[in-house]
Amino acid sequence: MSKLSRQNLILELVQKESIANQEQLRKLLLRHAFNVTQATLSRDIHELGLVKTADGYAVAQGDPQGEVALPPAMRLVREFVTEVREAQNLLVIRTAAGSAQPVAAALDAEGWPEIVGTVGGDDTILVIAPNRRSAHKLAFRIKGMLS
Repeated sequence: MSKLSRQNLILELVQKESIANQEQLRKLLLRHAFNVTQATLSRDIHELGLVKTADGYAVAQGDPQGEVALPPAMRLVREFVTEVREAQNLLVIRTAAGSAQPVAAALDAEGWPEIVGTVGGDDTILVIAPNRRSAHKLAFRIKGMLS
């Protein structure tokens, strides 16, 4: 099971119930077949931007929409992208199962002029570029992140 799946489950658990401490969270994760160490759990809490409140862990409210900041595109691309293919002004990007949507969102968040938009499925992302040249430049940039 992937880090992304584990972190998504952590967010889901924190939003559903009051979790007072890391040990309680670790036991809840274990019930969902995620056996993690305290160090891994601490890193996940930090990366997800969770804060400890009087009621337990919560998603930080720094963003007015309450969304958790995405990890950098470079990290997600390096961790989950397996293939980048050009097709005219489009890119078809293959990812590990269940990882396409977060990678697509992170690419969108970069604000690169070569990206008009993305569509993320389960393991495939369709990236729309304004023209072939932009698609080629973008493919080169993303392939560079894989190295």
